[in-house]
Amino acid sequence: MEHDGVIVRSATKVTAEVMAASKRLCIIGRAGTGVDNIDVEAATRRGIIVMNTPGGNTLSAAEHTCTMLCSLARFVPQACAALKAGSWDRKTYMGSELHGKTLAILGLGRIGREVAKRMQAFGMITIGYDPIIPAEVTDEWGIESMSLENLWPRADYITIHTPLLPSTKNLIGEDTLARCKPGVRIVNVARGGIVDEAALLKALEAGTCGGAALDVFQEEPPTDLSLCRHPKVVCTPHLGANTVEAQQRVAVEIAQQIVDMVEGKPLVGVVNAPALTNATSNTCKPWIELAESLGRLANHLLQPADTPALDISIDLFGSGVSKMEPFLGSAVLVGVLRDVTKNDINLVNAALLAQESAVSVTIHAHPCKPVPITTTSQEALMVKVTRGTSTHVLLGSAAGGQSTLLALDGCEWESGLTLGHNMLFFSTIPSVTPLATIATRLLDVQVVVTLLMSSAPTTKEVWHVARTNTAVDLAQTIPEVHLRAQVTF
Repeated sequence: MEHDGVIVRSATKVTAEVMAASKRLCIIGRAGTGVDNIDVEAATRRGIIVMNTPGGNTLSAAEHTCTMLCSLARFVPQACAALKAGSWDRKTYMGSELHGKTLAILGLGRIGREVAKRMQAFGMITIGYDPIIPAEVTDEWGIESMSLENLWPRADYITIHTPLLPSTKNLIGEDTLARCKPGVRIVNVARGGIVDEAALLKALEAGTCGGAALDVFQEEPPTDLSLCRHPKVVCTPHLGANTVEAQQRVAVEIAQQIVDMVEGKPLVGVVNAPALTNATSNTCKPWIELAESLGRLANHLLQPADTPALDISIDLFGSGVSKMEPFLGSAVLVGVLRDVTKNDINLVNAALLAQESAVSVTIHAHPCKPVPITTTSQEALMVKVTRGTSTHVLLGSAAGGQSTLLALDGCEWESGLTLGHNMLFFSTIPSVTPLATIATRLLDVQVVVTLLMSSAPTTKEVWHVARTNTAVDLAQTIPEVHLRAQVTF
């Protein structure tokens, strides 16, 4: 399969085997909110971006939730089916008003907020739980935020708007239902598996649960219809986003998101690497290239050690580059690990592969702190790497749009050293001036030298750099000169 991207809806499964079938695959787009049908962990490990359209079906899902709530309160589907069967039965289908009832909303994201807005118009009291959104924000939406322990006994209706995660699996279960108000009614238009279906059926049969409206199920389509056939259950076959408008909207949105990525615009809806939202912009790309180059050079400079453990400390100087903190650490890791990991590495999987490779990273942003050397650049990136007894400190900048090395282990380049193809790094003691010797040796192996440059010395050493027109392997040593790294950036 020779494709760079794939777009799916909810039915198509994108497994690890599917991803392995295409070496070029770099993005998977889900036209919808959930990504249950995509192996996100496998995608992350392969460095594939997974995107969804978080807002595309918001209105449709919220409207369907409200429809289910109203149907649950007034037995609309059951009464309709009875009348069509020839039964005029008003007594059995005595309903209840929603006005004055308490609606508990689990998950106060886009859909949860839209549901609250609509049901407040019915006069419902809205309470909710969301581990991320603070209470002062939900107060502005007319939703009283509270803990789950306090929410269960207050709710007349509970509606779910969270993803299916290990922490939310069977969130509505036997223990939860036992703590709820007698006769509580459950609505799930989110994901199957959040409600323990066996526990819900048991509560319905015992009368402790007054009814349920379900659009999603643990198994779709469900093979056991016991719950669906219960007289107090309203059910639909996963119709939350099943409107003409929503399907058109999510299809257009996911296509536009991929186009935006290609054009370098901010990313939207990235599931497995949200920190990359702005990483594709023209402003950020030179800094990502610099970070990768510094990481690559650092890896070549490090001496072999008994321990594979590697410590990396990253400091960002200047307000602009400090805003790139979420992804520049990953960019440094890409450079460090590119030649040592068996996997293809990029900004998506760098953190995961680093963790598995005994690499630790700390990053600090200094938006107001000046660059720690005398330079015209007001923004810089400093990388300190340590393995065993070997430590190197690299300082660079991409303020001019090019990856420029400003200093290496305290040795500075007054005008900066532009990083590029086929570079050889040598170190000597300050009293040695080996540029002529280096040039002669390279000419002896018929290599054209395009740059020879030395840093300002420290009391201990000075760095010398040669750039050549082709890659070169200096098998022979140069007297009094220590070849430290051969790098192509």
